[in-house]
Amino acid sequence: MAVELLLGLPFAVGGAVAVASALALPTGFVVQVTALYAAASGMILGGLSSTGPERSGLGAANRVTLARVVLILPVVGLLFNSGAWGPAGRWWVVALAGLALALDGLDGWVARRTDSCTPFGARFDMESDAVLILALSALVWQSGQAPAWVLLVGAMRYLFVAAGWFVPALRGELPASMRRKVVCVVQGVALVAALAPPFPPVAATAVTGLALVLLTWSFGVDTAWLLRFGAPPRPGSG
Repeated sequence: MAVELLLGLPFAVGGAVAVASALALPTGFVVQVTALYAAASGMILGGLSSTGPERSGLGAANRVTLARVVLILPVVGLLFNSGAWGPAGRWWVVALAGLALALDGLDGWVARRTDSCTPFGARFDMESDAVLILALSALVWQSGQAPAWVLLVGAMRYLFVAAGWFVPALRGELPASMRRKVVCVVQGVALVAALAPPFPPVAATAVTGLALVLLTWSFGVDTAWLLRFGAPPRPGSG
């Protein structure tokens, strides 16, 4: 699996070079994206090392998720390069994030078709989505398209996880929910749309505000369910 991650490195670096060249960004941008890929690879190896069947490799579904990570990392890297905020920079974010969102769900489909659904794969997909949404919400704020409250769209999932350390019931397992999947898609689409150059700030504020309302409602439903029916995970279950 380390070899597979190493093979993904040229694609991550190549993508960073393409974005840096198009937006006249400093070489540091490529270094930042490379460092992010190295950090992500370390976390992937750490997660896989604790699972049995996946020790031999990433597997087809996780390779799709890794391809999404390669698309997401330049978006994250732009957080540290505020000079990229012309229309060209925003179009690059729309293209990369839009493709990453379009591929979301493909990894799950591949996992089901190859009978390779695993807890690690589900977690890998979820964490990739969470990082993308957090980066997009920060970019919407940085670009002046919406007020600072838009950061809550990306931060809410992490706040929920943090709350679980104080309220054990919130660490319980939630049942599958189409509502949760739909809201996840809505927030991604809203954030990408808000960054598209044709979108004026007032429209961007409206669509991201709607996304935040729906997200707050969805987390509220899950919180209420866990407080009533949930149970904290057993020690050692992760």
